[in-house]
Amino acid sequence: MVQSKQKKGGGMMKKHPWGLLDRRAISNLLVAVLAISFYLAVANLTSIREHLRNFLDILSPFLVGFAIAFLLNAPMEFFRQKVYGRLRGGKALAILTVYLLATAVVAVLVQLVLPQVVRSVELFVYNVPYYLSNLNDLSQEIVSRLHLDSRVVGSLIDTYDELVRQAGDTLYRRLPDLFNLGVALGSGVISGFTALIASIYMLYSKENLVRLLKRLVYAFVPTDKARVFLGYCRKSNQIFSAFLNGKIIDSAIIGMLCFFLSCLIKIPFAILVSVIVGVTNIIPFFGPIVGAVPCLMILLIVDPFSALRFFILIVALQQFDGNILGPKILGDSTGLSPLLVLAAIVAGGGLFGFLGMVLGVPACAVLYSILRDVTALKLRQRGVDEKGNPLLPSSEEGEQ
Repeated sequence: MVQSKQKKGGGMMKKHPWGLLDRRAISNLLVAVLAISFYLAVANLTSIREHLRNFLDILSPFLVGFAIAFLLNAPMEFFRQKVYGRLRGGKALAILTVYLLATAVVAVLVQLVLPQVVRSVELFVYNVPYYLSNLNDLSQEIVSRLHLDSRVVGSLIDTYDELVRQAGDTLYRRLPDLFNLGVALGSGVISGFTALIASIYMLYSKENLVRLLKRLVYAFVPTDKARVFLGYCRKSNQIFSAFLNGKIIDSAIIGMLCFFLSCLIKIPFAILVSVIVGVTNIIPFFGPIVGAVPCLMILLIVDPFSALRFFILIVALQQFDGNILGPKILGDSTGLSPLLVLAAIVAGGGLFGFLGMVLGVPACAVLYSILRDVTALKLRQRGVDEKGNPLLPSSEEGEQ
């Protein structure tokens, strides 16, 4: 019996080191494969980028459809639960209502707002020489009254004139592209129709798609890790949905307020500057500044006193949005500090432009949430708190 146990124990002792060697060999092999793959990816970065762009072009209708379905999911759920909750076929009625409302909003923008914006741009470009002449006369009058150095002021005015003329020439060359917007939309009608159908299917069958995703995750991922992964998917959905829907509503309200108040205080090109302010307000933190700078440049040429009134209006709108409207709509949807918000905007804008500035904040919020949970887990495993002090038994049980 003792010999058999020894043999059995000896057999176990022989099997264990071989298992460790196998794991080490597999780990080394994986590291080597990853290193070679990284080297090949860097060496063929241009080719990979081109193939990735072609692949995304093929998938673009479905990606656009997913974006549409994601943005319309919250209002669809509102109509489904609050309006059609007791009706049979309430889900289909909610989807139909949401798409009719979205179509009406797009029709209003295309038929009413877009032509006014194009007309304002065209009028501004055609009258740039007249506006610059008036600005030059005003600057000369200010120089003579305040006894300033006319050469310095004249140099600044000439530089500004050249900058505005170049911008005006660029806008003038781009005007045909704005007028041919219908042609551009018509050329992509098949992709647009595919995206629309895909979005409707995703909204109507989202429960089935979610169940399919869960089955795939639980089939190929260990159960504990699968639960963690799906939990982060739910949290990501909540963060992105709350942030994007809240920002769209907030920006629409700010844009309309800017238009009405601009008309009230008689600011030129009210609809143009309001569209710029509303669109750029989607960008967190930097949005009002990004929108105010081109608007102030336009109004400074047209009428410096209007530019001053607009500056006061933008400051008032920013204070209203930051202290009253924004917290009411968005709340603390990201949970990020101002420094992390700033870093996310700068990094996202540098990598992906305007879209990166918008999506960088919720993406950073998701990464921050994951890092916070992983850090808390590691601290519990080490038996210390965030200050390095040993955890008490009661606090450990509370954490569990």
